[in-house]
Order: sequence, then C-alpha cells, then structure tokens
Amino acid sequence: MSHLANSRVSPDALTFAGVTICTIAAVIVYFEYRAELLCFWVGAALFVFGSVLDILDGALARSSGKGTTFGAFLDSTTDRIGEACMLGSIALIFSRDGNQVALAFAVGAVAGSFLVSYTRARAEALGLKGDVGIGSRAERVVVIVSGLVLAPWGALPWAIYLLTATAWITVVQRVLAVRAQLRAR
Repeated sequence: MSHLANSRVSPDALTFAGVTICTIAAVIVYFEYRAELLCFWVGAALFVFGSVLDILDGALARSSGKGTTFGAFLDSTTDRIGEACMLGSIALIFSRDGNQVALAFAVGAVAGSFLVSYTRARAEALGLKGDVGIGSRAERVVVIVSGLVLAPWGALPWAIYLLTATAWITVVQRVLAVRAQLRAR
C-alpha cells in the first residue's frame, strides 16, 4: 500500500477503474451463451479484481491523505453501480433461460443489496452504528463470484437465492440494531 500511497494514483482513479472493470465483467458474463466456462470464469475474475480495487481506493485515501469528501461519496455510489451491473447481467441470463423464479430473486438481490447500503448510510447519518449483519458487500461479492465460478454446473441460481436471503436478513438486522440503539439512548 505504501508504494501506491506514494504514487500519483488517486483514490478516485482506483474507484473509476474498479467500477469500469466490474461493468466489463458484467458484460462478459452476459455473453456466457457463447462460451459458458470462459465467460463465467473471466467475468468472475474481473469482478473480483474490480471489487479489490474498490476496497483499495478507500485504503489509499486513508493512508495517503488524498481522500476527499466527494471521493468517499463517489466510492460508495460506484460500489452500487458495479454490483448492480453484475446482478443485472445475471438477471438477463435468467430471463434468457426462462428462469422466472431466479429472475425475481435477482431483482430482489439488487433491491436488498441497495437497502443494505442505505440502512448503513442512514444509521451512520443518525450517529449510530450501521455496519451489523451477515451480508455486507464483501460477503455479497464472495457469493456472486462463487455462483459465477460454479455456474456451468447450475449453481448460479442458488447463489442468487442465498445472496437475496442474506441481503434481506442484513437489512432486518440493521433496522433492529438501529431501533435497539435508539431505545438505549
């Protein structure tokens, strides 16, 4: 990290690179019908790489002193874009395959993922702890990547079912945690 902190690379550049790579990964995954194994695995690898860059941007901002309020806002916004692109691509695959149940769960996963982020941001805006729960972004990335890697063997719908469940459970956990913190005041 110290090499990166001493470089001319800005946290915003890492943010942009991360969301761009995640979006490219989503496009590659969409074309799985042309080369299933290749597209799922390359898409998964790129999604991991883009997500790691997205983690490093915050670490770079903190360690280098190059962070800005706008950069923090941009980072949290682009986190949602990369994940939504990948879940949207997966939803399109389910639609193409005629799997309406998995498609509905993919839509639920997008909504749940957005609410996980929103509940944390809203809790923290109220001065409360909002990072509780079983399905934070890192866990969601692991579930998505696992589903992509195992997709040629039918695991992608199951990964999305798990992702949707853990996202919504996390939303409920955060709502209950905020309520408990407010009652304790």
